Amino acid sequence: MVFATSTSKPFPPNQTHRNKPTTNNLSSPVTSLKKCKTIDELKLFHHSLAKQGLDSDVSAITKLVARSCELGTRESLTFARKLFDFSYGSRFMYNSLIRGYASSGLCEEALLLFLRMIIDGVSPDKYTFPFGLSACAKRRTIRDGIQIHGLVVKMDYAKDLFVQNSLVHFYAECGELVCARKMFDEMPQRNVVSWTSMICGDARRGHAKEAVDLFFEMMSGEDVRPNSVTMVCVISACAKLEDLETGEKVHAFISSSGVEVDDLMVSALVDMYMKCNDNDTAKQLFGQYGARNLDLCNAMASNYVRQGLTKEALGVLCLMMDSGVRPDRISMLSAIASCSQMKNVLWGKSCHGYVMRNGFESWDNVCNALIDMYMKCRKQDTAFKIFDRMLNKTLVTWNSIVAGYIENGDVDAAWETFQTMPEKNIVSWNTIIGGLVQEGMLEEAIEVFRSMQSQDGVDADGVTMMSIASACGHLGALDLAKWIYYYVEKNKIQVDVRLGTTLVDMFSRCGDPETAMSIFYGLANRDVSAWTAAIRAMGMSGNAERAIELFNEMIEQGLKPDGVVFVGALTACSHGGLVQKGKEIFESMEKVHGVSPEDVHYGCMVDLLGRAGLLEEALQLIKSMPLEPNDVIWNSLLAACRVQGNVEMAAYAAEKIQVLAPERTGSYVLLSNVYASAGRWNDVAKVRLSMKEKGLRKPPGTSLIEIRGKTHEFTSGDESHPEMPKIEAMLDEVSRELGHVPDLSSVLMDVDEQEKRFMLSRHSEKLAMAFGLISSNKGTTIRIVKNLRVCSDCHSFAKSVSKLYNREIILRDNNRFHFISQGKCSCNDFW
Repeated sequence: MVFATSTSKPFPPNQTHRNKPTTNNLSSPVTSLKKCKTIDELKLFHHSLAKQGLDSDVSAITKLVARSCELGTRESLTFARKLFDFSYGSRFMYNSLIRGYASSGLCEEALLLFLRMIIDGVSPDKYTFPFGLSACAKRRTIRDGIQIHGLVVKMDYAKDLFVQNSLVHFYAECGELVCARKMFDEMPQRNVVSWTSMICGDARRGHAKEAVDLFFEMMSGEDVRPNSVTMVCVISACAKLEDLETGEKVHAFISSSGVEVDDLMVSALVDMYMKCNDNDTAKQLFGQYGARNLDLCNAMASNYVRQGLTKEALGVLCLMMDSGVRPDRISMLSAIASCSQMKNVLWGKSCHGYVMRNGFESWDNVCNALIDMYMKCRKQDTAFKIFDRMLNKTLVTWNSIVAGYIENGDVDAAWETFQTMPEKNIVSWNTIIGGLVQEGMLEEAIEVFRSMQSQDGVDADGVTMMSIASACGHLGALDLAKWIYYYVEKNKIQVDVRLGTTLVDMFSRCGDPETAMSIFYGLANRDVSAWTAAIRAMGMSGNAERAIELFNEMIEQGLKPDGVVFVGALTACSHGGLVQKGKEIFESMEKVHGVSPEDVHYGCMVDLLGRAGLLEEALQLIKSMPLEPNDVIWNSLLAACRVQGNVEMAAYAAEKIQVLAPERTGSYVLLSNVYASAGRWNDVAKVRLSMKEKGLRKPPGTSLIEIRGKTHEFTSGDESHPEMPKIEAMLDEVSRELGHVPDLSSVLMDVDEQEKRFMLSRHSEKLAMAFGLISSNKGTTIRIVKNLRVCSDCHSFAKSVSKLYNREIILRDNNRFHFISQGKCSCNDFW
């Protein structure tokens, strides 16, 4: 390395002849050096040394260098370096400067000076090494630190406790926890710094449990008392674990041990209790230590934001200001995030004004928060003004813009911004993939995921796989689902309860309940969402009894059911025809579990009763509801009327829907089908004319089938598929072999019988079935996903095909799964 040097001294030489200084006139200026607290005072002090002829005195200059380094400003360090460069560089001077640079974050300068010290032949001592290792730790330069470690061993300082502690700290801060622990375990003697370095290293590097275990080992095994830094680290570890019981033990130790409680410790305790959802204890601590502690207020506010308690967060900030505490930039991040969650642009603008008045606009994270807030409040122009003014547009900045577009439903703009980003991280990819899934662009999301895999340095995480698994589940593509699960296992992506629940749902939607349940049983911790996914998997596959068993098992394990799991249980009863069990579960909601039934639960009950033919009872339930029935509930009754053929009640339900949701296409289609089934073609024409006048169109029936990893889509009546001649030949073959007599009542059109036969033969699920027969190996399962309810004729056709060709056919319609084998269906013809 090359070091620049100057040819002229930075200070004018002393031209005046003086007598040799004495001890008396030396003591006065050196003593006053301790009083110097600014760079100007230090320069005046140096000037006084020059006047007295002491500017060449090694002892005085050494102490001046040391004091300049202690100030720690860039200007004072520059001043110290000039003094150092024009004097004899003693070991003490080197140590002072290296320490000053490292403490001020000028780590590269510290390491360059360390190197110069070695080149100049000045031997490092037990103080030099820790200062150099501190610079390596802050800069995360593992290679330089290892070289310094080699020098430590070579120069026989490896047994010094101060040096050993620095090595433990260095390796821990650089994430080399195995090396750090090896150093720690080999130490013959350890003090509180040794233990704290190791505990903090574990806590900060995702090994929170190890940090807590090490703390209790320290307390039980050696006569070492923790300091406040130790306590803050172990409390933070408890917070990361969300382990309230252990956190309370640590708190109790603080109270009984006499450890001095400082502001940082109280803030850490409040943070821990709130992350463990013990807000009451956190509030007690907050009340005890008052609102004048800025760090404590920030801990309270940020956790309230994390919990979605935005009004409480803003309340803390108001209390701060009432107590005379000025919010800092951390406070404003919580305030802006609260406004963002509440979508309150008025309060957001007030926060923006405070930010500008106090000069916080220079902080990237504050600007990023403002951009996020304005995007969520649909003030995109203001967000872009902030974006354009930012000198340093970070990845977070770009990600906030992409996420904002997606939040506002503008996927095209989000995609365009994503493509123009100068760099992308996993958050960027997760945001765009999640946005595509959210907008129903499932195949596009999977293509983007495949593209992501070719990017260096970007590895999928649990969030990525949740989005992709969700997309796959909605597509019903089992081969893709298997590949996704293989990808998760191969790349050792942690399957936590959230990802596990998504995988269970994915396989259940893809018609593989066995794998879904295998993943469910493999989850270490199952929350209500996981049980809900398992219950839904059994219900969708037609195993209603097992779904109810799972529901009961969940309750027996002490989990409190929520509204969502009740929907899963009631839906299973509906699909399985378990009327009495469904009634019992519905009645237990409020009486036993304290969950008030909502619209969706009443809708499930109407569906359950309607499927069982109890239309009058379903209607009475609607009329007795404590809340106003919505269009979904009336649509459930209308659908039941369609199955049961009750024209009058169907018309009554449709009339209610047209008032509540006049643009609901499905209700018009259902009513039209009811009339058609009854042969009331004039009424059918009126309904269809009404649809045409309102610009409503019935969605065409479409079916998807996956063959060798590629998804093929068929639409009813569409003959454009390139394999159509072979498909027609297969349909003719099936009809001949089966002697299938089509159920012409499934054609709800006023056309002749021949036309009805042809229309039935071109239903999308029949086309997909025929394509599956000609495109897959004998004996393999045919899997089809349909967007509408499967008609009775296609259902009968599928049962006959399964028996004739010895194929299992798994057909998913918009309601449930039909597992068809050897002429029988899992729905028992009840759907």
